[in-house]
Amino acid sequence: MGGRLTRVFRTFNVESRARREISKEKPTPAPRHPTTRLDELADQSEIQEQIHRKDDRLLALLKDVYVESRDLPVRVKDGGGEHLPCKQEEKRLTKLGHLGDLDVKKVSKGKISIVEALTLLNNHKIRPEIWTAEKIAVEYSLELKDVNSLLEFFIPFTVQEFPKETKKAI
Repeated sequence: MGGRLTRVFRTFNVESRARREISKEKPTPAPRHPTTRLDELADQSEIQEQIHRKDDRLLALLKDVYVESRDLPVRVKDGGGEHLPCKQEEKRLTKLGHLGDLDVKKVSKGKISIVEALTLLNNHKIRPEIWTAEKIAVEYSLELKDVNSLLEFFIPFTVQEFPKETKKAI
C-alpha cells in the first residue's frame, strides 16, 4: 500500500518539474585550486629559463662520483658426492594412434597413453583369449596387478542401435 502512495507523489507533475530544471541557468563552476594554474606559470620566461639552465656546481659533483664494483669470486660448493637422488625414468615408444603429430611419442615405463589404454581395452573386449592380462603387461611394460585392475574397472563404451519398433517402447 505504501509503495503505491509514494509512487503517486514521485510521478506527480513530473514533466513540468523536468522542464523547470532544464530551463534553469547552468550553475557557475567552483573556483579552481591555485596549483591547477601551472599553465599560466609555464608561460613566464623566468621559469622556462630555470628549467633549461644547467647548474655547473651540480654537474661537477656528478662527475666526481665514480662507482667501482668488485664482487668476490663465487665459490661453487662441492658436496663431495652428496647429490640429490635423481630417478632416471626409462622411456618407451608408444603404439601410435591415428592423430599423428598430436600423439604422445614417448611414455615412461609403467605408464600408458590414453590412445594405448583405449586400444588395449578394445582389443581385450574383442578377443579376450588372445589379449590376456599377461600379454598386455608384457606388450605395454606394465605391472600385472595394474593391468588386472584396468581390465576389471574400465570398460570401453559400446554403441547399440535399437530397431525402429522398439524406439516407441523406450
